[in-house]
Amino acid sequence: MSNENTATPTTARTAGPLDVERLVQELTLEEKASLTSGLDFWHTQPVERAGAEVPAVMVTDGPHGLRKQSGASDHLGLANSVPATCFPTAAALGSTWNVDLLDRVGKALGRETRANDVAVLLGPGINIKRSPLCGRNFEYFSEDPVVSGDLGAALIRGIQSQGVGTSLKHFAANNQETDRMRVSADVDERTLREIYLTGFERAVKKASPWTVMCSYNKINGTYASQDHWLLTEVLRDEWGYDGVVVSDWGAVSDRVAALAAGLDLEMPATGGRTDAQVVAAVRAGELDEAILDQAVRRHLTLLNRALPALAEPGAFDVAEHHALAREAAAEGAVLLRNEPVDGTPVLPLDPAAAASLAVVGEFARTPRYQGAGSSQVQPTRLDDALTEIRAITGTEVPFAAGFGITAETSAADDALRAEAVELARGAETVVLFLGLPASHESEGFDRDDMDLPANQVALLEAVAAVCSRVVVVLANGSAVTIAPWQHHTAAILEGWLGGQAGGGAVADLLFGVRNPSGKLTETVPLRLEDNASYGNFPGEFGHVRYGEGVLVGYRYYDAKRMDVAFPFGHGLSYTTFAYEDLSVTVSGEGPTASLTVDVTVTNTGAVAGAEVVQVYVGDPQAAVERPERELKAFGKVELAPGGTRTLSFELDARDLSYWHPVLRRWVVEGGEFVVSVGASSRDLRGSAAVTVVGEDITPPLTPSSTLSEALAHPVAGEIIRTAMAQTDDTSAMPLDEGMLALAGDMPLRVIAAFDGMLFDEAQLDQLLAASGAA
Repeated sequence: MSNENTATPTTARTAGPLDVERLVQELTLEEKASLTSGLDFWHTQPVERAGAEVPAVMVTDGPHGLRKQSGASDHLGLANSVPATCFPTAAALGSTWNVDLLDRVGKALGRETRANDVAVLLGPGINIKRSPLCGRNFEYFSEDPVVSGDLGAALIRGIQSQGVGTSLKHFAANNQETDRMRVSADVDERTLREIYLTGFERAVKKASPWTVMCSYNKINGTYASQDHWLLTEVLRDEWGYDGVVVSDWGAVSDRVAALAAGLDLEMPATGGRTDAQVVAAVRAGELDEAILDQAVRRHLTLLNRALPALAEPGAFDVAEHHALAREAAAEGAVLLRNEPVDGTPVLPLDPAAAASLAVVGEFARTPRYQGAGSSQVQPTRLDDALTEIRAITGTEVPFAAGFGITAETSAADDALRAEAVELARGAETVVLFLGLPASHESEGFDRDDMDLPANQVALLEAVAAVCSRVVVVLANGSAVTIAPWQHHTAAILEGWLGGQAGGGAVADLLFGVRNPSGKLTETVPLRLEDNASYGNFPGEFGHVRYGEGVLVGYRYYDAKRMDVAFPFGHGLSYTTFAYEDLSVTVSGEGPTASLTVDVTVTNTGAVAGAEVVQVYVGDPQAAVERPERELKAFGKVELAPGGTRTLSFELDARDLSYWHPVLRRWVVEGGEFVVSVGASSRDLRGSAAVTVVGEDITPPLTPSSTLSEALAHPVAGEIIRTAMAQTDDTSAMPLDEGMLALAGDMPLRVIAAFDGMLFDEAQLDQLLAASGAA
């Protein structure tokens, strides 16, 4: 889809802030309605009436780099955009686990946004990686909401520190591209709260994004754009959000219903059609004008936040930002495998031994560095790994393409493979660049499978047959199947989509200029069928059922004791780390409970490196099914050889809580909790069991409560047992194990309806009244 209106509205460079309340009173109904929709594809609407001027501002795509289109506009990345630094995608940034680095990347993005007269950068995206098939997974951080929320918050803080806004997206339960504009994500509230909303909640509370973007999809049958529970009750009333809620481009089904639900800005423009609907609804008494006024207030407040930076846009250092992109790409790459050959791990490579090195794979010279769709960036420059490897070694390292990445070049695969095998036959080490072509993953469609293209796997097998030291470097936006072919490799470096400087970052890692420190934020399963969403993705007939509940990602694999190719949190280094002296201190109880977790980490190897320390919590005694362990905190520490540091983590009551499906609130259930620290969800270096005093989580009794629930109730249970002990009726039903096995699941209303059982309907009313006072 496109919009050929390329006229750029004048953005006022006002010296002072807008008088919000005066404008709300003085603007006409038509003017107010216009401010809640777009002028064109990327601009908000202005008001140009004398005495009531409201400037237009520009928003634009850019989770990992500014995509400001200067000509024709579209939301699919088809039209050209201005040059900007293409940072690594979220799949790579997430694997850094480094909030400080993401804050720095955010500041750079903010500077570029500001320098280009853009008010709001549309990102970051923090949706959960429910399935590895989601075509947009490269834009998202993790399968875990703590990682997603905290890294998203860091990026938001960095961007907004430069005086420009962000748009936290896509809110919510947008976990697939198939039928994305109308599918209903059918998911229970506990799963929504614990998995799919938690990341957004953390980002909103920790970073206050200027805007939140609602998603296309429905949630349990209601479009996100007109879901009052989601946009008002949860986002604003519970989380305290005070910014603007903007629609994804084209996500509004009913403009009036959306405005009433809490949507402040519809994008893009509709030519005034939906503005007229709002005006008509207000005049007909179908929409309270106060709701429109509130949306206008939020819009004007957003403008007041943005106008100072637009008045002084500034500039940015292209070379400095490229260097930061290279640093981020290196830190986000994950060393998955590094096996010894002749007694020594194959990586890092020795630059002095470059004469025995060969590089194979088209991606080495034609980098796959970003995803496709609305996030495509026009880079300021583009490094390729082959050139950077030759620069580090100072030699013209030989190269063979090995395979094609387009329909035309793939026709010559047999010849390309034969050429690569001959090159590999004479090399001691082959660095083989494999990955997913751009046509395999993009916004707009989901993947059909997790596999690398067959021509690439065939190349790997052929090269491995003539060379025992094969290092595979991957370029992909989401997890690929590795288990069937990893035995052919000595090392595997997951480079993700590393941005414009990813080629240099890979070269730095291969030769030990940098030490790998990335860790997986998504599990790599042995096969697609092992994923928890398999069979419930991407749905059918307009619905997708989230049948796996809270067991998403590693929560599922760990609960099932299932073998995986590489677990969540996994990542190797050129050094080693030891964990010691784990201690967990409990303070408070119930809603005020907290834990202090301390652990000492030592670099026990010969080179400097960074370790990601992960803190997991398990609740083995919970009344509901909970994952075996859940990530609750993490920290990245850099240590010189022999260096030691003690890390301290503070966990609050929320980190111990689950969403109670009956009480419909977060609860801390008392009992034993197991706190573990480690290098992955499967590499735990220490655990400690602690006892936490919980809160009263007894659900209120109703006529539909069961007998077992009534007997477990502190008041009702005592009343029933006392009454039974005092009765002289020998025909009364005994309260023994046999009776409970038979009648324990019977609702109280059913028992009361039967003659001669424990109580009649009048006595049930008395019982419920008495227990309600507990």
